[in-house]
Amino acid sequence: MTNQQHPITLPPELVQQWDTEGRHQDYCTVTEYVAYHAAQWSADQELLACGNYLKKCAQWEEEDVTEFYNYRRPKPPSLQEQALAVLEEEPEDAKKLIVFDVDQVKIIRRALEALND
Repeated sequence: MTNQQHPITLPPELVQQWDTEGRHQDYCTVTEYVAYHAAQWSADQELLACGNYLKKCAQWEEEDVTEFYNYRRPKPPSLQEQALAVLEEEPEDAKKLIVFDVDQVKIIRRALEALND
């Protein structure tokens, strides 16, 4: 790389952390692990820069910027929301028996296991 630093430059500590973490993954290579996290980190930095621009130059209110962030980085549904969605699915036909597939059962089981006694 040249001596000129790009405005979005990965901190070397993060690259080292991802490299170390990537060596303990069995579902991808270290390169894939680092590339995934680097892309996510860079996209998050760009999103924050856009939000700061909207606040400063377009004079957006903080709640509008927060809504923008949430739109661009939606949170996945909680385990409870996933389980409820499975239970709310209508059966394909008018049978009285409802059948769940293995993935649906796993979601419901994880949700139940997460409940406090």
